[in-house]
Amino acid sequence: MTMQNTIEHKLNQAFNSDYLAVENESHKHNVPPDSETHFKVTLVSGAFEGQGRVKRHQGIYRLLAEELSNGVHALALHLYTPAEWADSGKASPESPNCLGGSKHDPAFTPGGSQ
Repeated sequence: MTMQNTIEHKLNQAFNSDYLAVENESHKHNVPPDSETHFKVTLVSGAFEGQGRVKRHQGIYRLLAEELSNGVHALALHLYTPAEWADSGKASPESPNCLGGSKHDPAFTPGGSQ
């Protein structure tokens, strides 16, 4: 099972979602071809009613802790209640392309600005 499928499966099991999209965005980053390290998750669920953004994110991080410690480097989380999803026009924001930052890039300084 791919990492993307694993993430989708776990989210489907944990949430009664109105909408779920897990997109592998690794190709937008400085990683080897066919990597599964960067994902965008759009999840719409009534389970988020009454929860703030931080609480929602914490729940996803707990659920995907194993994946985050085994290769997943980044999750772009877009978590909505059904009403918030409708208000958004049923679309999550586009993710930007990576701006670089490889340790092999001479302009990159860990912890510094670019």
